[in-house]
Amino acid sequence: MEKIIEACARAAHEANRAYCLALGDESQPSWEDAPDWQKSSARNGVKGALSGNTPEQSHEGWLKEKAETGWKYGPVKNPEAKEHPCFVPYSELSPSQRHKDLIFVTVVRTVHEALASV
Repeated sequence: MEKIIEACARAAHEANRAYCLALGDESQPSWEDAPDWQKSSARNGVKGALSGNTPEQSHEGWLKEKAETGWKYGPVKNPEAKEHPCFVPYSELSPSQRHKDLIFVTVVRTVHEALASV
């Protein structure tokens, strides 16, 4: 199961990275270059998505994890200061940021389904 979680996390991360690039956001590193905390967060998100989390629940889980590790709101993403502009309730996210959560959950479930049938 760990291999499937890793594959889902990688796929969802890269899909979100491609979406961010399309929006002009170049702050997302590739999976290979992502720091361990970011990969761990993606794996946790995968576990939530596979447990049935909606995009909103996925964001709230991410928000909870960030709060527990010392992150706070900041106008721009700054990993060194642990600040993130998405450190707000789901209802306060812009539509484009809500779509990131939808993409994440959808990719996780699609990759999981594909790998489970192999």
